[in-house]
Amino acid sequence: MTLPKRKPRNPPHQPTDALRQTVQMHAMVGTRQEIIADVLSIDEKTLRKYYRDELDLSKAKANATIGGALFNKAKGGDVSAMIFWMKTQAGFRESTNIDHTSNGETIGRIERVIIDPSDTNT
Repeated sequence: MTLPKRKPRNPPHQPTDALRQTVQMHAMVGTRQEIIADVLSIDEKTLRKYYRDELDLSKAKANATIGGALFNKAKGGDVSAMIFWMKTQAGFRESTNIDHTSNGETIGRIERVIIDPSDTNT
């Protein structure tokens, strides 16, 4: 009796610095894991097994890079960057107040203000 021939196994995956960099780049820009696995020609489970750190930390690294660039633009005087930073990081917000009366007079007031979150009068 002869034993059936086994299908040859693929050699185990060997991560390299170049592959790690590819995974990190894709994860930083938000490429889905199934696509990253396809790019590397590996299974998603293999991707998660060998590249866990790259998958987990890349978004934080990207946010730090972009956040740092935004912060530097704000420090350099870019008003748009300053406003964005204050709204997203310091809790400032814009509000619109509309005041109407109903005594026959047409009074309308629209007020736009930036509110300091430490101001207790809001």
